[in-house]
Amino acid sequence: MQNAGLDELGLNWRYLAFDVLPEHLVPALEGTRSMRYVGLNLTVPHKLLALEWVDLLDQSARKWGAVNTVRFEGKDPDEKWVPLGQAEDPNAFHTIRSVGFNTDADAIATSINQDLGLSLNGSHCVLLGAGGAGRVAALKLAESGVESLYLINRTASKAMAIAEELRGAFPELRVATDYPNAGEKIDLVLNATSLGLKASDALPFDPEALNLEQASHAYDMIYQPTQTPFLKKAHEAGCRTSNGLGMLLYQGAAALEIWTGQAPPIETMRKALCRHLDTRS
Repeated sequence: MQNAGLDELGLNWRYLAFDVLPEHLVPALEGTRSMRYVGLNLTVPHKLLALEWVDLLDQSARKWGAVNTVRFEGKDPDEKWVPLGQAEDPNAFHTIRSVGFNTDADAIATSINQDLGLSLNGSHCVLLGAGGAGRVAALKLAESGVESLYLINRTASKAMAIAEELRGAFPELRVATDYPNAGEKIDLVLNATSLGLKASDALPFDPEALNLEQASHAYDMIYQPTQTPFLKKAHEAGCRTSNGLGMLLYQGAAALEIWTGQAPPIETMRKALCRHLDTRS
């Protein structure tokens, strides 16, 4: 996806994947700074660990409490910070700083809007999962103006903690930590758990407590496999469904724009992503 985008933009860059153990994260990040990388992405568990490492947190990282994108910048003779990916000579800088961003949260809302055709403002949502991804999703749903939000999690205390955070930040939001009443209209059921990565996984909700026929839309953050048991059941119930491919695409496209300062070629990146996932299915 990223390399297809870089080729489209005519940049002689390459996006590479590295496995880094948590205990090796700091020296790995320092190495990328020393080698004048223009930036990088981080996945779990590094998104939280990087909060303490970056020199500066963008508003997005401060708001969502996680870093998934880092941009390196150099200080020019005029004391201005220049993104290395937008500098004529990245090696000309003596002082380099790291800036942490979060592109995950906006990608959730963009994908729901673009891929499901659903406006979150004024909607009624059920969110399955209260881990790191669930918390970011809950906060973004609240910021997007949902009217009511039902937080469902196997460990109830985690859902309650997020509910308290939401009540403090969004007092107008109606938030609950149990299932909606039978027959109550639900606009969106969103799965933010890892249940569905394996075909043998249980459903991420209690089918005795939630009838998917109550819902009009269902979204699963999982993108591989492309159809999880949750999405299959939601489709059978008549829901309009989408997997997490769009979220993956939009967070990556936003990162590319942060590094390059150029509009990302969304459709080129989407096609490359779909081709790659097809070869893995």
